[in-house]
Amino acid sequence: MSKRHPHVGHPGLFNALLEARSVFELLALPCAWPFLAMAPRGDGHPVLLLPGFMGSEVSLIGLQVFLRGRGYDVQTWGLGRNVGFRPGHASAIEQKIRYMHHTSGQKVSLVGWSLGGVFAMYGAHKAGECVRNVITLGSPVSVDASGSASPSLVKALYRLVAHPMGTAAHAMQPRAKTLREGKQLAMPVSCLYSLSDGVVPPQEATIAGNPANHENIRVWGSHTGLGFNALVLQIVADRLAQPEGQWKPYQPSGLIGALHRVLTHEAVPI
Repeated sequence: MSKRHPHVGHPGLFNALLEARSVFELLALPCAWPFLAMAPRGDGHPVLLLPGFMGSEVSLIGLQVFLRGRGYDVQTWGLGRNVGFRPGHASAIEQKIRYMHHTSGQKVSLVGWSLGGVFAMYGAHKAGECVRNVITLGSPVSVDASGSASPSLVKALYRLVAHPMGTAAHAMQPRAKTLREGKQLAMPVSCLYSLSDGVVPPQEATIAGNPANHENIRVWGSHTGLGFNALVLQIVADRLAQPEGQWKPYQPSGLIGALHRVLTHEAVPI
């Protein structure tokens, strides 16, 4: 069984300060583009991108441009800024997945960044027959009963923008019941996480499940930079390029794989 990362508590102050490196991750992306051009191309199936908390379609531009260049039919959620796990947005995501599946005749891959990954997991639960695979980037997909271990500042912002009761209010919604029950998804799920994430600790960004279709992949980078981190983009492309019905766990290879091993000290997913 693939295992969640051991509990490490709240992200430390050092990790929070390291979030500033997201600027360098963004600036480094054009330099890495020639290497990303070697990433595997896809089969053209539809991909739905979901932004993180307080993020909009603009935050997904790196993923969008890159994956379109790899041959995918990429769409974003079209709901503006992500201001929390709201019932209307959750229903809209399910309907968009079904619509994309109907119009394309192909199953849809879901890529969610941070809270967008929670929407992706919810959509995969509700419209599983329409979903090919799910990829989450630093998403709080395994919050313990004791509550989230995200920094107090992040929780305060969520209470201010989304709901005065914070994440607990949305976690108790009937639409979130499926996620709370922890039912495993039948399709492949890849959870990318960083040990130095200053927002979502690794124990919350990983899942336990059948290694035949569930994996946790450690990456090097900041939480706020995951959507334009060159290593993350390469891994996302590798995961999306897996032939339908022939999915295998991620195995770092080539120059990018060697860099992945050096940065994470991890040869294979946990």
